[in-house]
Amino acid sequence: MRLTPRKLTTHQKAVLIQVLLVFPDQRVSVCYYPSASDALGYAQDFLTVFKSIGWKVSDGPPSESLSSQTTGLAFVVSRQGSLPPSAEALRDALRIYGIEVATLCDPSCAMRPDGFILAIGPRG
Repeated sequence: MRLTPRKLTTHQKAVLIQVLLVFPDQRVSVCYYPSASDALGYAQDFLTVFKSIGWKVSDGPPSESLSSQTTGLAFVVSRQGSLPPSAEALRDALRIYGIEVATLCDPSCAMRPDGFILAIGPRG
């Protein structure tokens, strides 16, 4: 059975933009699991949203290790419990659409405490 590729609809992108506009100048990195056929396109959907609201975005290279730690989406932060408010708002908005986002703590994460990495892993 062939699965429909993961993607954000135009409506979902518009809603995420409206929700995230109240968090200017955020830092985010997006990485994806290269073995998942739809991960790059899904990552590009999020990059489009983040860049359209003026966030400082670094589109990370494909990451087998980081993105494979979870299925679906995950926020990667440097300290346990340090999810920035912008990431919390993104997580809550995605839940409206039945999209869950895990949180991973990686002390070696190079992201600043007020930023986060959005990792797109293989489909769950």
